[in-house]
Amino acid sequence: MTVYTEPAIDPAAVTAIDVHVHVHASVDGSAVDEESMKQMAEYFRTDDVRPGNTRDIAAYYRERAMAAVVFGVDSVHRDGGVTNEEVAELAAENADVLIPFASIDPARGAEGVAMARRLITDYGVKGFKFHPNTQAFYPNDRSVYPLYEVIAEHGRIALFHSGHTGVGAGTPGGGGVRLKYSNPMYVDDVAVDFPSMPIILAHPSFPWQDEALSVALHKPTVHIDLSGWSPKYFPPQLVQYANTLLRHKMLFGSDYPVITPERWLRDFDKLDIRPEVRPLILKDNAAALFGLGKGDS
Repeated sequence: MTVYTEPAIDPAAVTAIDVHVHVHASVDGSAVDEESMKQMAEYFRTDDVRPGNTRDIAAYYRERAMAAVVFGVDSVHRDGGVTNEEVAELAAENADVLIPFASIDPARGAEGVAMARRLITDYGVKGFKFHPNTQAFYPNDRSVYPLYEVIAEHGRIALFHSGHTGVGAGTPGGGGVRLKYSNPMYVDDVAVDFPSMPIILAHPSFPWQDEALSVALHKPTVHIDLSGWSPKYFPPQLVQYANTLLRHKMLFGSDYPVITPERWLRDFDKLDIRPEVRPLILKDNAAALFGLGKGDS
């Protein structure tokens, strides 16, 4: 069944666009990994982790006059999880505040490529979330390129987790999660080989922050979202480039539900960001990237 719906977000009607929001639950009440959420809450030092379904998230952001990009994270090594189809269907019901992304584990191979094409043509997803650490792949692995080819062909966005991850942090062996996959320099190869495909490097990329800044500075299609960290912990060079050379490439992201937009924005207010740059990061850069408001007078 085709449920394709264009996002109907009016940039003038929202105060911010959060480009990094996780959906951890299904409307049927399943898909929440309680143990994983407890571990993440401890890592992010928060008592208020509320994993909601896509419909819950729409209401949450609508109440705050914000829009959000929503997605799950697919893994062939983990059972359950909210489906891409459900995220897209419920985002279509809430197109005034939600932009649907999908997630496909590259290990799915040809099946994943077919899934991506169907999710774009039948469900209208606007991008794809990759998590190299939990999906255990190097972004520049040529076996993943057929998946990127579909994304690029349809003008969709590829969002890559980069740098350190809270997933598995502090557990024995890091829960089997290997950090090596998320060096943003591997995404540099993808930007070279798919020069028209918009790319978002998610998070301050510790311990590879300088690499991420270099890739975004060098490759016209590469952006950085600032999710997953409280802004009070941003390294100085990230703030410097956000204020200057990369001011049109920085995007607000929270990493909800482990970091709420309120917490992120509260700390962002205290950051030394130029007044003219703040609206770019909070809304304008994302609106331009997603083509929101085009055709408005």
